[in-house]
Amino acid sequence: MSRSRLGPWLLILFGAVYFFVPLLGTFEFSLRYLRGVYSVEAYRIVLADPRFARTLTYSTVLAFATIVVGAALVVPTAYWIQLRLRGLRPVVEFITLLPLVIPAIVLVFGYLRLYNSTSVLPLTGSERATDLLLMFSYATLALPYMYRAVDTGLRAINVHTLTEAAQSLGAGWPTILLRVILPNVRAAVLSGAFLTFAIVIGEFTIASLLDRPAFGPYLQLIGANRAYEPAALAVISFAITWACMVFIQVFARGAAEQVAGTH
Repeated sequence: MSRSRLGPWLLILFGAVYFFVPLLGTFEFSLRYLRGVYSVEAYRIVLADPRFARTLTYSTVLAFATIVVGAALVVPTAYWIQLRLRGLRPVVEFITLLPLVIPAIVLVFGYLRLYNSTSVLPLTGSERATDLLLMFSYATLALPYMYRAVDTGLRAINVHTLTEAAQSLGAGWPTILLRVILPNVRAAVLSGAFLTFAIVIGEFTIASLLDRPAFGPYLQLIGANRAYEPAALAVISFAITWACMVFIQVFARGAAEQVAGTH
């Protein structure tokens, strides 16, 4: 029994070491800005840069908007496939895998060709329209992860029974989705949201070519010209990403408890 338990614990230990040792090394290097002593000077310089707050705020707002759009697109689609159109699952899975096959550089040049200022739908003609195009681009990049997370969550519950029970009580389709299905796949949606947030925060190619003030191009700019500040930025972005995920978790749990209390 002890040997059977030792294997999983060794795998967990290996995973923790593999994940945290590079992070600790990056953190230690970020403290070496002043020669011979540890200091937080690199963090002070980064936090004092007005571009840091501006780009991080922009990408964070865009990330939450992308999560909402992605969930609104994926949850009804995956639910309907699980409920009525199981034969189309291979086709939908293939379509959702395309963003992993097509490089981001190809996607963004296609967007620039289709949505330039002379096209029927000029989404690059203004800053707000370009922001909208960038949000949909991020939703496309996150589609494989969001869809598979939600699909796995839906397979773990009895969709048919829940739907029939809700319909027998007179619930319509919006009520079924928002008050029955969504609370039951909350953990799956949060998993997809975590991956979506990480993609948006670190994405460089599309944001750079669309000339938007995102956090990814700012990271690249600092990394190309500085030594210690990029390490500090990496640690800060990691901490902010996890803090935002904790906020999403708390918000979703509170919303779920409120829904449960109304029944």
